[in-house]
Amino acid sequence: MIARSLWLYAFVLFGVARAGLVDDIVTALTQATSCGGCKALLVPLKGLAYLGDGPFVSTFTAVCKTLKLTDDDVCEGAIAQHAPIIAHNIREISIFGDMGSKLCDGVFGLCQPPAVNKYKVSFPKAAPSKPKVFTSTGKPPFQVSHFSDVHVDRQYAPGSDGVCNKPICCRKYADKKGPVSQPAGPFGHFNCDTPVPLANSMLSAIQTRAPNNKFSIFTGDVVEAAVWSLNRKEVIEDLQSFNGQMAAHLKTPVYPAIGNHEAAPANNFPRSTTSESSAQWVFDVQGSGWAQWIGQKAADQAVHTSGSYSVIAAGTNLRIISINTVYWYKQNYWLYDDDNAPSDPNGIIAFTVRELQAAEDAGQRAWIVGHMPPGRQDTLNDQSNYFDQVIQRYKNTIAAQFYGHDHGDQFAIAYSDYSKRSAATAVSVAHIAPALTPRSGNPAFKVYDVDPDTYEVMDVKVYMSQVQNPNFQKNPSWDLYYSARSVYGPLVPGLKASDPLGPAFWHGVTQGFERNETAFQMWNTFQSRGAKVHACDAECKKITICNLRALRAEDNCEDSKPGLQVRRRALQEQLDNPTAPVRDECEGGGLGHIFAKAALRLSSDNFSNDLLEELKERLKEVVPEAA
Repeated sequence: MIARSLWLYAFVLFGVARAGLVDDIVTALTQATSCGGCKALLVPLKGLAYLGDGPFVSTFTAVCKTLKLTDDDVCEGAIAQHAPIIAHNIREISIFGDMGSKLCDGVFGLCQPPAVNKYKVSFPKAAPSKPKVFTSTGKPPFQVSHFSDVHVDRQYAPGSDGVCNKPICCRKYADKKGPVSQPAGPFGHFNCDTPVPLANSMLSAIQTRAPNNKFSIFTGDVVEAAVWSLNRKEVIEDLQSFNGQMAAHLKTPVYPAIGNHEAAPANNFPRSTTSESSAQWVFDVQGSGWAQWIGQKAADQAVHTSGSYSVIAAGTNLRIISINTVYWYKQNYWLYDDDNAPSDPNGIIAFTVRELQAAEDAGQRAWIVGHMPPGRQDTLNDQSNYFDQVIQRYKNTIAAQFYGHDHGDQFAIAYSDYSKRSAATAVSVAHIAPALTPRSGNPAFKVYDVDPDTYEVMDVKVYMSQVQNPNFQKNPSWDLYYSARSVYGPLVPGLKASDPLGPAFWHGVTQGFERNETAFQMWNTFQSRGAKVHACDAECKKITICNLRALRAEDNCEDSKPGLQVRRRALQEQLDNPTAPVRDECEGGGLGHIFAKAALRLSSDNFSNDLLEELKERLKEVVPEAA
């Protein structure tokens, strides 16, 4: 409070709100190409934030519009939703401390994460000296389906244009001009999110492609990527509608997880200690909607534990622990408003420990289910480190982990010793599902063959519907794309038919990728299911394999940079050609998307002085008026 008062006093004393503030903001924006530059930018932004949320929003809306970073309505909507949270954060924190670095990383991509704050997770009991051994008796496996990132767009309009200037197309936008260049078909388009019929088709296909499906896992992201226009009412309707779709088509239980798009504004889940806002309405809606599958006790857990719950899968000795990993997401901007933020926001890690301890005590295996894989570059290193402590403690109980969010068909491995990553030190594997939305490639889902004694995954089969197929727009066909055991098994010498596809197997696959360029490029193609394939050279391959071996975020090999999540190449393409819209596969067309483009635009060699002067004039119309 004292520091805040001193800032406000200095702000008034030196007339920060006057014309000098505009020059300071514009200069700082053009120089914000490094972590130091970002911290320097936060200085005038702190003065701007003390003027109030209105001037903060107006300023960045003017920046977005003047630089033509996206359509005006996207500028207005995205900034109006997210900028007040950023302004709140900047007012509350020390911009030159660790939280300032985290803010510059999560919002602008200009700082690397600070060193992990040391925190020792508390466990009720020490690991048993002789943990229970789960042994297969050779029974036939059962099947589990896994789908994710459906992003159903209930405003999808067949016949509308599949090419536009916005983050997603195939809608009847009011500002659409000229003839339709690529009419949207009834079942989808690569520039658009999922139409309702495509979602129904996928859910129906699970029943036919996985006839022994004991249950399904849905790892979140119901809502489409038009995040600039979303409101609470629309999100609630979307969540309820998709719960209804799953109930209508799937005849066995579904165990869902909360995705980052399940809030309004998207990505932003306030902590339980945040008085300014709350996401409780999301947990109330989903607890009610999921009760039909998870039971009332687990539904009550979801309501009172930020969307997290635990349930024993019917007819098994397997505990499903679904956790809300969005409280570890860098683009959950509510996480940056306190220099002394809690180590375990909303108690997600403590909840996981309790449920894993219960599983261990009962002699059960456990599956961890969540939306965001904890090893990605967009995960906060602190919380990923603390969660890894949980994985290490309960490695004998956890049979596998399941996530989505990335939109790619991937996996990631946890190790007991990240300095010596090998098959011997591999302790857990995360299966990451491809997306349904065609925005990230051909729509697909996974089916696992699961050993009924050990609950380990014996095979992973991916079923895909090819948008390029001439019959796709009439009746999508969901065909077997590949079997992991069939295509990756030859890369792992000595693999027996009775061996599970566990962490040691997947480490062996990464070794196969290092030896075999053809196998690696096949996997690279599989990520997007043969569509929208991104070239991956030797340096890309090195980073990619490192990331596959990093279920702990501090050990991945991606540095923070503007536009990392939206692919810098695609950002530059959009700046050069507005009709090549960015397909930000995780965050959506939100504030991070806009700031990333602003950083590229302002730091480009061909940025004109005339545009800079125009920006200053636009800001002078906003800031003095607000002052």
